[in-house]
Amino acid sequence: MIKRTFILAFLSLCTLGAAVSVLASGYQGRSASSQQPKTLYIVTTTAHLADIVHNLDPGHIRVESLMGTGVDPHLYRPTSSDVIKLKKADLVIYNGLHLEGRMVELLETLAQEKPAIAAAEQLPPGMLLEGPDNATDPHIWMSVPIWEAVTGIVTDTLIAHDPSYQDTYRQKAALYKGKLEKLDGWIKESVATIPKGNRVLITAHDAFGYFGDTYGLEVIGVQGLSTESEAGLQRIEALTDRLASEKIPAVFAESSLSDRNIKALINGAHQKGHTVARGDMLYSDALGQSGTVEGTYIGMMVHNVKTLTKSLGGKPPVFALDNELALNAP
Repeated sequence: MIKRTFILAFLSLCTLGAAVSVLASGYQGRSASSQQPKTLYIVTTTAHLADIVHNLDPGHIRVESLMGTGVDPHLYRPTSSDVIKLKKADLVIYNGLHLEGRMVELLETLAQEKPAIAAAEQLPPGMLLEGPDNATDPHIWMSVPIWEAVTGIVTDTLIAHDPSYQDTYRQKAALYKGKLEKLDGWIKESVATIPKGNRVLITAHDAFGYFGDTYGLEVIGVQGLSTESEAGLQRIEALTDRLASEKIPAVFAESSLSDRNIKALINGAHQKGHTVARGDMLYSDALGQSGTVEGTYIGMMVHNVKTLTKSLGGKPPVFALDNELALNAP
Protein backbone atom coordinates (compact mmCIF):
# COMPACT_ATOMS: atom_id res chain seq x y z
CA MET A 1 0.00 0.00 0.00
CA ILE A 2 1.40 3.41 -0.93
CA LYS A 3 2.25 5.29 2.26
CA ARG A 4 0.22 8.48 2.53
CA THR A 5 2.87 10.16 4.67
CA PHE A 6 5.50 9.53 2.02
CA ILE A 7 3.31 11.12 -0.65
CA LEU A 8 2.53 14.17 1.48
CA ALA A 9 6.21 14.63 2.29
CA PHE A 10 7.05 14.58 -1.37
CA LEU A 11 4.36 17.16 -2.17
CA SER A 12 6.07 19.62 0.17
CA LEU A 13 9.27 19.66 -1.86
CA CYS A 14 9.89 22.87 -3.76
CA THR A 15 12.26 21.65 -6.44
CA LEU A 16 12.68 18.71 -8.77
CA GLY A 17 16.43 18.40 -8.43
CA ALA A 18 18.37 17.52 -11.51
CA ALA A 19 15.43 17.43 -13.95
CA VAL A 20 14.37 21.00 -13.23
CA SER A 21 17.97 22.18 -13.09
CA VAL A 22 18.44 21.01 -16.65
CA LEU A 23 15.40 22.95 -17.79
CA ALA A 24 16.42 26.03 -15.79
CA SER A 25 19.93 26.05 -17.21
CA GLY A 26 18.50 26.00 -20.71
CA TYR A 27 16.11 28.87 -20.12
CA GLN A 28 16.91 32.31 -21.53
CA GLY A 29 14.95 34.80 -19.43
CA ARG A 30 12.71 37.53 -20.65
CA SER A 31 11.83 40.73 -18.86
CA ALA A 32 9.23 40.43 -16.13
CA SER A 33 7.98 43.84 -17.17
CA SER A 34 6.86 42.58 -20.57
CA GLN A 35 3.22 43.56 -21.08
CA GLN A 36 2.58 41.04 -23.85
CA PRO A 37 4.18 37.73 -22.92
CA LYS A 38 5.18 35.46 -25.72
CA THR A 39 2.82 32.53 -26.20
CA LEU A 40 4.32 29.41 -24.69
CA TYR A 41 3.56 26.40 -26.88
CA ILE A 42 3.44 23.14 -24.92
CA VAL A 43 2.80 19.70 -26.37
CA THR A 44 1.81 16.76 -24.16
CA THR A 45 1.34 13.17 -25.16
CA THR A 46 -1.79 12.55 -23.07
CA ALA A 47 -4.84 14.69 -22.40
CA HIS A 48 -4.37 14.03 -18.67
CA LEU A 49 -1.14 16.04 -18.72
CA ALA A 50 -2.64 18.73 -20.95
CA ASP A 51 -5.40 19.16 -18.37
CA ILE A 52 -2.83 19.96 -15.68
CA VAL A 53 -1.28 22.59 -17.94
CA HIS A 54 -4.72 24.10 -18.63
CA ASN A 55 -5.25 24.49 -14.90
CA LEU A 56 -1.87 26.21 -14.44
CA ASP A 57 -2.04 28.51 -17.49
CA PRO A 58 -1.28 32.18 -16.60
CA GLY A 59 -3.01 33.18 -19.82
CA HIS A 60 -0.28 32.85 -22.43
CA ILE A 61 0.03 29.07 -22.88
CA ARG A 62 -1.16 27.12 -25.91
CA VAL A 63 -1.23 23.43 -25.06
CA GLU A 64 -2.03 20.49 -27.33
CA SER A 65 -2.14 16.79 -26.52
CA LEU A 66 -1.26 14.28 -29.20
CA MET A 67 -3.63 11.57 -27.97
CA GLY A 68 -7.33 12.32 -27.93
CA THR A 69 -10.49 10.59 -26.79
CA GLY A 70 -10.48 6.80 -27.12
CA VAL A 71 -6.79 6.62 -28.06
CA ASP A 72 -4.73 3.76 -26.65
CA PRO A 73 -1.31 5.24 -25.72
CA HIS A 74 0.36 1.83 -25.58
CA LEU A 75 -0.25 1.28 -29.29
CA TYR A 76 -0.18 4.88 -30.51
CA ARG A 77 2.12 5.65 -33.42
CA PRO A 78 2.98 9.33 -33.97
CA THR A 79 1.85 10.87 -37.24
CA SER A 80 3.89 13.27 -39.34
CA SER A 81 1.81 16.15 -37.95
CA ASP A 82 2.63 14.97 -34.42
CA VAL A 83 6.33 15.14 -35.19
CA ILE A 84 5.92 18.68 -36.51
CA LYS A 85 4.10 19.71 -33.32
CA LEU A 86 6.82 18.20 -31.16
CA LYS A 87 9.53 19.99 -33.14
CA LYS A 88 7.74 23.35 -32.85
CA ALA A 89 6.96 23.02 -29.13
CA ASP A 90 8.76 25.19 -26.59
CA LEU A 91 8.28 22.41 -24.04
CA VAL A 92 7.20 18.76 -24.29
CA ILE A 93 5.67 16.88 -21.35
CA TYR A 94 5.06 13.17 -21.58
CA ASN A 95 4.14 10.43 -19.12
CA GLY A 96 7.11 8.09 -19.47
CA LEU A 97 7.53 4.63 -17.90
CA HIS A 98 6.90 3.27 -21.40
CA LEU A 99 3.25 4.34 -21.46
CA GLU A 100 3.96 5.77 -24.92
CA GLY A 101 5.48 2.45 -25.94
CA ARG A 102 5.89 3.17 -29.65
CA MET A 103 7.09 6.74 -29.13
CA VAL A 104 9.92 6.08 -26.68
CA GLU A 105 12.78 6.48 -29.12
CA LEU A 106 11.29 9.65 -30.65
CA LEU A 107 10.73 11.25 -27.24
CA GLU A 108 14.19 10.35 -25.94
CA THR A 109 15.79 11.81 -29.06
CA LEU A 110 13.67 14.93 -28.74
CA ALA A 111 14.85 15.41 -25.16
CA GLN A 112 18.37 15.92 -26.47
CA GLU A 113 17.21 18.85 -28.60
CA LYS A 114 14.78 20.75 -26.36
CA PRO A 115 13.14 20.70 -22.91
CA ALA A 116 11.18 17.45 -22.75
CA ILE A 117 10.26 15.89 -19.44
CA ALA A 118 8.88 12.45 -18.58
CA ALA A 119 6.72 13.46 -15.61
CA ALA A 120 6.19 10.00 -14.14
CA GLU A 121 9.92 9.32 -14.15
CA GLN A 122 10.48 12.27 -11.80
CA LEU A 123 8.42 10.59 -9.07
CA PRO A 124 10.32 8.83 -6.26
CA PRO A 125 10.43 5.05 -6.78
CA GLY A 126 8.50 4.56 -3.53
CA MET A 127 5.40 5.99 -5.17
CA LEU A 128 5.46 3.59 -8.10
CA LEU A 129 3.98 0.12 -8.42
CA GLU A 130 5.66 -2.83 -10.05
CA GLY A 131 3.63 -4.99 -12.39
CA PRO A 132 4.37 -8.38 -13.95
CA ASP A 133 7.91 -9.01 -15.22
CA ASN A 134 9.24 -6.15 -13.06
CA ALA A 135 7.63 -3.57 -15.33
CA THR A 136 6.73 -0.30 -13.60
CA ASP A 137 3.03 0.54 -13.86
CA PRO A 138 2.73 3.79 -15.88
CA HIS A 139 -0.95 4.53 -15.05
CA ILE A 140 -0.06 7.02 -12.32
CA TRP A 141 -3.14 9.26 -12.79
CA MET A 142 -5.34 6.61 -11.19
CA SER A 143 -4.15 7.70 -7.73
CA VAL A 144 -5.20 11.26 -6.93
CA PRO A 145 -2.39 11.85 -4.38
CA ILE A 146 0.15 10.76 -6.97
CA TRP A 147 -1.49 12.99 -9.58
CA GLU A 148 -1.18 15.83 -7.11
CA ALA A 149 2.55 15.09 -6.97
CA VAL A 150 2.68 15.12 -10.78
CA THR A 151 0.95 18.51 -10.70
CA GLY A 152 3.84 19.71 -8.55
CA ILE A 153 6.33 18.35 -11.08
CA VAL A 154 4.59 20.12 -13.96
CA THR A 155 4.37 23.33 -11.92
CA ASP A 156 8.11 23.33 -11.18
CA THR A 157 8.84 22.53 -14.82
CA LEU A 158 6.79 25.50 -16.02
CA ILE A 159 8.43 27.79 -13.46
CA ALA A 160 11.87 26.67 -14.58
CA HIS A 161 10.96 27.38 -18.19
CA ASP A 162 8.91 30.55 -17.57
CA PRO A 163 10.13 32.02 -14.24
CA SER A 164 8.61 35.49 -14.72
CA TYR A 165 5.21 33.98 -13.88
CA GLN A 166 6.26 31.75 -11.00
CA ASP A 167 3.89 33.38 -8.51
CA THR A 168 0.93 32.81 -10.81
CA TYR A 169 1.92 29.20 -11.43
CA ARG A 170 2.17 28.56 -7.69
CA GLN A 171 -1.18 30.22 -6.98
CA LYS A 172 -2.95 28.22 -9.67
CA ALA A 173 -1.23 25.02 -8.55
CA ALA A 174 -2.41 25.58 -4.98
CA LEU A 175 -5.99 26.10 -6.18
CA TYR A 176 -5.92 22.98 -8.35
CA LYS A 177 -4.33 20.85 -5.64
CA GLY A 178 -7.12 21.93 -3.30
CA LYS A 179 -9.64 20.51 -5.75
CA LEU A 180 -7.65 17.29 -6.03
CA GLU A 181 -7.66 16.91 -2.25
CA LYS A 182 -11.45 17.24 -2.23
CA LEU A 183 -11.62 14.62 -4.99
CA ASP A 184 -9.38 12.25 -3.04
CA GLY A 185 -11.54 12.50 0.07
CA TRP A 186 -14.74 11.97 -1.91
CA ILE A 187 -13.35 8.85 -3.60
CA LYS A 188 -12.52 7.35 -0.21
CA GLU A 189 -16.04 8.06 1.03
CA SER A 190 -17.53 6.51 -2.11
CA VAL A 191 -15.48 3.31 -2.03
CA ALA A 192 -16.29 2.87 1.67
CA THR A 193 -19.97 2.41 0.70
CA ILE A 194 -19.18 -0.67 -1.42
CA PRO A 195 -19.80 -3.93 0.50
CA LYS A 196 -16.40 -5.39 1.42
CA GLY A 197 -17.03 -8.62 -0.46
CA ASN A 198 -17.70 -6.67 -3.66
CA ARG A 199 -14.53 -4.58 -3.67
CA VAL A 200 -13.09 -6.35 -6.70
CA LEU A 201 -12.62 -4.30 -9.86
CA ILE A 202 -12.29 -6.36 -13.04
CA THR A 203 -11.47 -4.33 -16.15
CA ALA A 204 -10.27 -4.87 -19.70
CA HIS A 205 -6.59 -4.26 -18.90
CA ASP A 206 -4.48 -3.63 -15.84
CA ALA A 207 -4.80 0.17 -15.74
CA PHE A 208 -6.36 0.60 -12.29
CA GLY A 209 -3.57 -0.72 -10.07
CA TYR A 210 -2.82 2.65 -8.48
CA PHE A 211 -6.52 3.21 -7.91
CA GLY A 212 -6.89 -0.09 -6.10
CA ASP A 213 -3.71 0.43 -4.09
CA THR A 214 -4.74 3.91 -2.96
CA TYR A 215 -8.44 3.27 -2.30
CA GLY A 216 -8.58 -0.33 -1.15
CA LEU A 217 -9.94 -2.40 -4.01
CA GLU A 218 -8.55 -5.55 -5.53
CA VAL A 219 -7.97 -4.80 -9.21
CA ILE A 220 -7.79 -7.45 -11.93
CA GLY A 221 -7.09 -6.68 -15.57
CA VAL A 222 -7.94 -9.21 -18.25
CA GLN A 223 -4.88 -7.98 -20.15
CA GLY A 224 -1.63 -6.81 -18.59
CA LEU A 225 -0.19 -3.32 -18.01
CA SER A 226 0.18 -2.80 -21.75
CA THR A 227 -2.60 -3.52 -24.21
CA GLU A 228 0.01 -5.17 -26.42
CA SER A 229 -0.31 -8.20 -24.16
CA GLU A 230 -2.97 -10.74 -25.04
CA ALA A 231 -5.48 -12.44 -22.76
CA GLY A 232 -5.39 -16.20 -23.27
CA LEU A 233 -8.28 -18.61 -22.95
CA GLN A 234 -6.83 -19.90 -19.68
CA ARG A 235 -6.93 -16.39 -18.23
CA ILE A 236 -10.55 -15.89 -19.30
CA GLU A 237 -11.53 -19.27 -17.84
CA ALA A 238 -9.89 -18.53 -14.50
CA LEU A 239 -11.65 -15.18 -14.23
CA THR A 240 -15.07 -16.61 -15.10
CA ASP A 241 -14.57 -19.23 -12.40
CA ARG A 242 -13.89 -16.50 -9.88
CA LEU A 243 -16.82 -14.39 -11.02
CA ALA A 244 -19.14 -17.33 -10.55
CA SER A 245 -17.72 -18.62 -7.27
CA GLU A 246 -17.53 -15.22 -5.52
CA LYS A 247 -20.67 -13.77 -7.12
CA ILE A 248 -18.82 -10.64 -8.20
CA PRO A 249 -21.61 -8.35 -9.48
CA ALA A 250 -20.01 -6.47 -12.39
CA VAL A 251 -17.14 -6.17 -14.84
CA PHE A 252 -16.11 -3.09 -16.78
CA ALA A 253 -15.10 -2.22 -20.32
CA GLU A 254 -12.75 0.70 -21.03
CA SER A 255 -13.13 3.61 -23.41
CA SER A 256 -9.88 3.00 -25.28
CA LEU A 257 -10.15 -0.78 -25.72
CA SER A 258 -12.26 -3.39 -27.45
CA ASP A 259 -14.90 -4.96 -25.22
CA ARG A 260 -14.32 -8.44 -26.65
CA ASN A 261 -12.75 -9.87 -23.49
CA ILE A 262 -15.39 -8.33 -21.22
CA LYS A 263 -18.13 -9.97 -23.30
CA ALA A 264 -16.29 -13.28 -22.99
CA LEU A 265 -16.25 -12.95 -19.19
CA ILE A 266 -19.96 -12.15 -19.02
CA ASN A 267 -20.85 -15.07 -21.29
CA GLY A 268 -18.56 -17.45 -19.44
CA ALA A 269 -19.99 -16.53 -16.04
CA HIS A 270 -23.52 -16.96 -17.40
CA GLN A 271 -22.68 -20.49 -18.52
CA LYS A 272 -21.55 -21.21 -14.96
CA GLY A 273 -24.87 -19.99 -13.57
CA HIS A 274 -23.91 -16.47 -12.48
CA THR A 275 -25.26 -13.30 -14.08
CA VAL A 276 -22.65 -10.57 -14.23
CA ALA A 277 -23.65 -7.01 -15.02
CA ARG A 278 -21.70 -5.04 -17.54
CA GLY A 279 -20.90 -1.81 -15.70
CA ASP A 280 -20.91 1.42 -17.65
CA MET A 281 -17.67 2.13 -19.51
CA LEU A 282 -14.70 3.39 -17.51
CA TYR A 283 -12.09 5.85 -18.73
CA SER A 284 -8.64 4.37 -18.32
CA ASP A 285 -5.92 5.49 -20.74
CA ALA A 286 -7.82 8.45 -22.22
CA LEU A 287 -10.13 11.20 -21.04
CA GLY A 288 -13.62 11.77 -22.41
CA GLN A 289 -14.59 14.03 -25.28
CA SER A 290 -13.18 17.54 -25.20
CA GLY A 291 -15.85 19.99 -24.08
CA THR A 292 -17.47 17.52 -21.65
CA VAL A 293 -17.05 17.05 -17.92
CA GLU A 294 -15.35 13.70 -18.59
CA GLY A 295 -12.87 15.56 -20.81
CA THR A 296 -11.19 16.84 -17.62
CA TYR A 297 -9.13 14.79 -15.20
CA ILE A 298 -11.38 15.46 -12.21
CA GLY A 299 -14.53 14.85 -14.28
CA MET A 300 -13.12 11.58 -15.60
CA MET A 301 -12.31 10.35 -12.11
CA VAL A 302 -15.75 11.35 -10.81
CA HIS A 303 -17.41 9.44 -13.68
CA ASN A 304 -15.31 6.34 -12.99
CA VAL A 305 -15.93 6.35 -9.25
CA LYS A 306 -19.68 6.90 -9.55
CA THR A 307 -19.87 4.13 -12.15
CA LEU A 308 -17.89 1.47 -10.32
CA THR A 309 -19.31 2.30 -6.90
CA LYS A 310 -22.93 1.95 -8.04
CA SER A 311 -22.21 -1.20 -10.08
CA LEU A 312 -20.47 -2.89 -7.13
CA GLY A 313 -23.33 -2.18 -4.73
CA GLY A 314 -22.28 1.12 -3.15
CA LYS A 315 -23.83 4.56 -3.08
CA PRO A 316 -21.46 7.47 -3.77
CA PRO A 317 -22.22 10.70 -1.91
CA VAL A 318 -22.73 13.97 -3.77
CA PHE A 319 -19.41 15.39 -4.94
CA ALA A 320 -18.93 18.96 -3.75
CA LEU A 321 -17.54 20.14 -7.09
CA ASP A 322 -20.20 18.59 -9.36
CA ASN A 323 -21.80 21.93 -10.25
CA GLU A 324 -18.45 23.57 -10.83
CA LEU A 325 -17.40 20.74 -13.13
CA ALA A 326 -20.51 21.15 -15.26
CA LEU A 327 -20.04 24.92 -15.52
CA ASN A 328 -16.34 24.82 -16.31
CA ALA A 329 -16.10 21.94 -18.81
CA PRO A 330 -13.58 23.10 -21.44
